[in-house]
Amino acid sequence: MESELKDLNSKPAKPVADDGSGKPAHDDASGKDDRPLLKPDPAPQVSSEELQELEKKCAAYVRRDAYGTMGRGELTVKEKVLLGLALVTLVPIRVVLAMTILVIYYLICRICTLFSVPNRDEEQEDYAHMGGWRRAVIVQCGRSLSRLMLFILGFYWINETYRIPSDAQPKPTTDCKDESEEEGTERPGAIISNHVSYLDILYHMSSSFPSFVAKRSVAKLPLVGLISKCLGCVYVQRESKSSDFKGVSGVVTERVKEAHQSNSAPPMMLFPEGTTTNGDFLLPFKTGAFLAKAPVLPVILRYPYERFSPAWDSISGVRHVIFLFCQFVNHIEVTRLPVYYPSQQEKDDPKLYATNVRRLMASEGKMTQSDIGLAEKRVYHAALNGNNSRPSVLHQKDD
Repeated sequence: MESELKDLNSKPAKPVADDGSGKPAHDDASGKDDRPLLKPDPAPQVSSEELQELEKKCAAYVRRDAYGTMGRGELTVKEKVLLGLALVTLVPIRVVLAMTILVIYYLICRICTLFSVPNRDEEQEDYAHMGGWRRAVIVQCGRSLSRLMLFILGFYWINETYRIPSDAQPKPTTDCKDESEEEGTERPGAIISNHVSYLDILYHMSSSFPSFVAKRSVAKLPLVGLISKCLGCVYVQRESKSSDFKGVSGVVTERVKEAHQSNSAPPMMLFPEGTTTNGDFLLPFKTGAFLAKAPVLPVILRYPYERFSPAWDSISGVRHVIFLFCQFVNHIEVTRLPVYYPSQQEKDDPKLYATNVRRLMASEGKMTQSDIGLAEKRVYHAALNGNNSRPSVLHQKDD
């Protein structure tokens, strides 16, 4: 649960993509993988024809809002004036209020965890299973303050749609089970969502306050580190590919099973695409979220826009934050599908399970299924960088 911005012209960025299984998104890496999203050296110039062809292939990462490619499009005089006014009025207010909320929640987490020993499992550490009034305060305040944060950023209302289960959807068998067992069976082990922006995290925190998969260094960050432990994040060392990833995958699988079986355990929130898109496409799902063979809750996020798109696809992190803060009203639409219960065939084949859930989400969300992934995203970003004479800072953000 982090965003990492680096000046790619000074030193390469480390990949942070994760599929929810504890494995890096680039499986062909060995040893230390520090490939940048964009090449640190000036990329060769790309012709307009080549760029257009690349955009057709990498349509999932192409920005089509009024701010243009990489947020560097030509703006009208009116838009420039509005941006200028927002920069000196709206942005400072939002920055101060957002930081205030972050500090307040950190203090709440600090007070609630005083004299409490965190759960430790090898290099994992969290307060997710802390019970009583402390856990209740952390969860309720976290959900409320996350929603308040979205409100401050211009998401004044959230349009949520709940789909009714169809008769074709398989249901769990309840023969010879009491009421408590039936309730446990009904509970999903993980929430599966498409990945459009870092704002996805705020929404899911306000909705269900789940646990995320995060880079291990997040636990050491000021303010955010303690909050991530209270969320129950599963930490993964993404800088190198080692046997550690197998251990993290096992932790995620156990967390999903535990959430499925116990109402007191926090659900796992997983983004199986492994990277962000512009929201109109759905990338192939990694299987890490489906290894536990537990039911999952599919959630589809959309960010309708008129001028600036909140999607974090091919725009620098700094520009994205500035333009987002400058836009007075932002929109988010959420479609919550029924809990998906895997068949025995899907339980035996996690890849089939992932494919079927992806197909359902694409159909219900009216998204186009795309076969590209992080590798194509790197190529597209590198081409954009080579086609722009000014140095740029692009990102790779995964949760």
